[in-house]
Amino acid sequence: MGRPIKGLLEGLELRKNIFTALGLQLLLVMALLSICRIGFYLFNLNFFPEMSLGHFLQLMLGGLRFDLVTTLYCNALFILLTIVPVDLRFHEKYRIALKYGFFFTNGIMLAVNVADFIYYKFTLRRTTADVFRQFENETNVASLWLRFLWDYWCAALFWLLLIVVMIVVYNGINVRGPQLKNRRMYYITGSIVAPLIAFLVWGGMRGGFRHSTRPITLSNAGAYVKDPRDISIVLNTPFAIFRTWGKTNLQKVNFYSDTEVDKVYSPVHYPNDSTNFRPDNVVIIILESFSKEFFGAFNKERPGYHGYTPFLDSLNQHSASFTYSYANGRKSIDGLPSVVASIPSLGVPYFLSPYSGNKINSIASLLKEKKYHTSFFHGAPNGSMGFQAFMNMAGVDEYYGMTEYDDDDDFDGIWGIWDDKFLQYFADKLDEFPQPFTSTLFSVSSHHPFEIPDRLKDRFKGGPLVIHKCIEYTDYALAEFFRKASKTIWYRNTLFVITADHTSSEIQFPEGRTGWGFYSVPLIFFKPDNSLAGERKEIAQQIDIMPSVLEFLNFDRPYVAFGRDLFNGNGSPFAINYKDNVYQYFEGDYLLQFDGTRSVGLYNIKLDKLMLRDVLGEFPQVAGQMEQKVKALIQQYNNRMLADKLTVE
Repeated sequence: MGRPIKGLLEGLELRKNIFTALGLQLLLVMALLSICRIGFYLFNLNFFPEMSLGHFLQLMLGGLRFDLVTTLYCNALFILLTIVPVDLRFHEKYRIALKYGFFFTNGIMLAVNVADFIYYKFTLRRTTADVFRQFENETNVASLWLRFLWDYWCAALFWLLLIVVMIVVYNGINVRGPQLKNRRMYYITGSIVAPLIAFLVWGGMRGGFRHSTRPITLSNAGAYVKDPRDISIVLNTPFAIFRTWGKTNLQKVNFYSDTEVDKVYSPVHYPNDSTNFRPDNVVIIILESFSKEFFGAFNKERPGYHGYTPFLDSLNQHSASFTYSYANGRKSIDGLPSVVASIPSLGVPYFLSPYSGNKINSIASLLKEKKYHTSFFHGAPNGSMGFQAFMNMAGVDEYYGMTEYDDDDDFDGIWGIWDDKFLQYFADKLDEFPQPFTSTLFSVSSHHPFEIPDRLKDRFKGGPLVIHKCIEYTDYALAEFFRKASKTIWYRNTLFVITADHTSSEIQFPEGRTGWGFYSVPLIFFKPDNSLAGERKEIAQQIDIMPSVLEFLNFDRPYVAFGRDLFNGNGSPFAINYKDNVYQYFEGDYLLQFDGTRSVGLYNIKLDKLMLRDVLGEFPQVAGQMEQKVKALIQQYNNRMLADKLTVE
């Protein structure tokens, strides 16, 4: 392969000029990025069901703009060392050092891009700079990477093939010594060409040469798409990381005046009446990657489908649950602040943002005022995902992780203690706590690589997806937990809340790949006296949990929560999340997509479950009313974050 390419280049007299060679080397990188874009699409076909060849080619062309920026950023030093007008750049050892620097830099860049072939399934957006902070507290990163390489060997093989192509083609682009024999002309020409190339590189990095041109960023990808999810095809991952590095700050928003915005939407909750506070215990269980499609109870319209959660389905018959319930993010670090502190993830996860030091109120911090015992349980190694630090900021006094469990025999080898063992430990510890108490548990087992203990492998039948046995296993672990808890003195005096951190990357039904399906998680409130039983056909979301729990207990002090009370019906039902750099606002029958400046899509998700028909132009009044509310919500969120006003003074 190398000889034909080398011969072709020699025949065209291209290899004799160092500047022509540089251009070919940069074009090689851009070609590899385009191949990556094709690979990204092929690895994630199911997430782009309506793609046509013509539209994909348009996305490919749009992506070249972002590939150029990435190529120039990754090779800025290589370019500088190539164009500097000195003879050293033609010496063999210098050229060898440049070559291996090129291989190393671009090899890392391609590896990051290919890794998103897989990671996209979990986040549904191109990875940004916050990924480094997300995993900085993990103690098992090496084992996680090895496991991912093993399970997703096809992506690793794709990367290796890219590296082979890069090496072969690069080696076919050789450079000889200076073509200009006149030394004066050699230095004069080099001194002119080098600044010119530097200027072109500067303009390429910015995305234009005009003084008014703002540096190209993620939002520019929206110019090439009709469906916001296609933004991930246009972008590449290194570009997303470059453009978000150190740029997690929110901008102050002034859609309304300070008095007007509170009339449209306010996150401040005030007690409704003087009803006496009810000191019930509160237990919140957050299930890892539990999509709503795993439940039989939430899929009754599917003939013959029984799901993989027999216990939770039976519990749901005695609980308050919601037909349209959504997560406020796509990652575990999005879910925890949403559930326990009513803080949605609108862009960067809250506790990876510069505002994570803000004073906040949470279920734990507010109930501590009522003398509640507060605790958090997560079977992973202590500090995993930064949960321990966040829960400390949220006012939780006692943290129970793998260290406190203190029995590595029950470690699953990757994520933490097996769910059935840790849930039994959870029940035992709750029995030791003084009442009233509030405690939250975050499960770990229903996560890639989707394994269950050897002792239980024959107990579950599973289904078409590899995660289905894990779902059955965690459902079984919950049944055992409730069996033990039901025998305690605190059980009947406890409000249980069950939800998921986010949906699974494993998706069986096409609805699960839509703008609403990606966020469809269970939300269940259970009281052992059956006082809450009944499915409610309205919109609910994770950030509604905190105000609903507090209002259920008749909490009598004001607080800040971005959700609403689901039990007393205060305020119009809505939900919000952030996908592909677009806000998604749910209200009534509709989902509005808003890019921060204007509405870009409107879908009737009850009649058009696959979101095939954008009706923005047909219902401008609906879109206008929803846009008013999402603007107010964004303004309250951004401005309160910036001003550190997430509590009531």
